Amino acid sequence: MVTTEDLKKMVIMTHLKDDMLKRIISITDVLKFEDQEIIFRQGDIADRFYMVKRGKVLLEQRIAEKITVSVGSIKPGFAFGWSTMIEEGYYTTDAVCAEPCEIYSMRGDIIRALCEKDPYMGYLLSQRLLVILKKRYDHRTEQFIKVIKHDPDMKDLF
Repeated sequence: MVTTEDLKKMVIMTHLKDDMLKRIISITDVLKFEDQEIIFRQGDIADRFYMVKRGKVLLEQRIAEKITVSVGSIKPGFAFGWSTMIEEGYYTTDAVCAEPCEIYSMRGDIIRALCEKDPYMGYLLSQRLLVILKKRYDHRTEQFIKVIKHDPDMKDLF
């Protein structure tokens, strides 16, 4: 059973009021995954939103048939699968459990419908989502710049 206190521990939910959290509880599933279990694959239809209660999830991107790069790790309190919050689309990474995980999940169409019924809740969630996206974008930009700076062909330019 998910409680409002459980959801308040999720970064994306921290600004929601208790009545909003109670509506979200009613649509939240608790899923359990084993170590190395795949939650979704890159290219799968983005139909669920996830928040890690316990464990760690790696976001991996396949860049070649036998090459996968870890682009992030999601720890307790943080969310992933946010593509479904924006629109119907596809996941852009694989999500793989790095250890046994307990995850809160909700269907994207249902959470989007809740946000349409309560625009203020939708606004609060979208603002938190934008903060998450900005942090991930900034982190990836930093990673990209480090790679460029350490590239032997680029070193002479700095």
